[in-house]
Amino acid sequence: MTIGILGGGQLGRMIALAGYPLGQSFLVLDPSGDCCAGQVAPSRIGAYDDEERLSEIARRTDVVTYEFESVPVASARFLESRVSVFPPPMALEVSQDRLTEKDFFRAHGIPSTEYIDVPTLESLEQAAETLGYPCVLKTRKFGYDGKGQRVLNSARDIESAWAAMGAASLILESFVSFDAEVSLLCVRSRGGEERFYALVENEHLDGILRVSLPGGPAVTPELQALAEAYAEKAMRALNYVGVLTIEFFVKDGALFANEMAPRVHNSGHFSIEGAETSQFENHVRAILGMPLGATELLGPSAMVNVIGSFPSKEARDQLMRIPGVHVHDYGKGGASGRKVGHVTLRASDVGALTERLARVRGLIEGA
Repeated sequence: MTIGILGGGQLGRMIALAGYPLGQSFLVLDPSGDCCAGQVAPSRIGAYDDEERLSEIARRTDVVTYEFESVPVASARFLESRVSVFPPPMALEVSQDRLTEKDFFRAHGIPSTEYIDVPTLESLEQAAETLGYPCVLKTRKFGYDGKGQRVLNSARDIESAWAAMGAASLILESFVSFDAEVSLLCVRSRGGEERFYALVENEHLDGILRVSLPGGPAVTPELQALAEAYAEKAMRALNYVGVLTIEFFVKDGALFANEMAPRVHNSGHFSIEGAETSQFENHVRAILGMPLGATELLGPSAMVNVIGSFPSKEARDQLMRIPGVHVHDYGKGGASGRKVGHVTLRASDVGALTERLARVRGLIEGA
């Protein structure tokens, strides 16, 4: 079968690489002529709302998926009328707007931070008084990697934040002094089979994910079970197919949903070498209606993002000499804040993993 992928970034690249051993073919649509997924799969250059290109994708593929959540919902629905599209466009629509997403969580009994829609400066001032300080002002759409948000520490911050962000639709959320940030990757097949990966503890810097630890120190069996229960509610409400990721704040043993991504996710890259079946293979299995693969960890694992640029050849050689380390280079040009690759690592025990993780971080972050 041929799978169409909307988006030619590293996630699309890794979906294709996982699908080839299953005998699948791929066709990528991306506005760029040098997208990194295009290095491993045939691609078409075109805007995501170009109906001529979308029609070609529909004609040439058996099922379509997407690798990022900013694909126009109208484009996904256009394709859905011609070919199967997974995850379903409704999941795309819910996840693209933080207000709609928060309303979805609330409607399905998934706890999240308190929030208020703030369409005007006056409503922002009133909402800040209601929620109290600090609070977080966010754009309702197109925020990722820490972009599109500002922390308000007092009423003095309101006018400058509004001046910087007020042209967009905004939402104000209460600030959570969390104990940890975690994410749950889960997958649901066309037949309704569900699998869950180990809850991942995440470390961010400047809003960008740096390190992921599946089953990290903050993760307990109780949190794992709670996250799975919430994710199950979300997947069934959306009649979901594919990999879904929900990010949570951990506070005093409770989980608060921050946001969800209807796609394979950066925090799940550990699964390529660290789990029985990678998130990418399971996504392909799910959207094709194949049985899902086991998601159990193969041992203590971690993932470190490579941001900006890869280390020198000497440093990369040192990385590759560390036992259990696997280097993934996305074939992208370097740029500040850009994810250009990642490194996964495994060990036989937590102590060895901790030691190897420190070495890997030293080589990458010293690049």
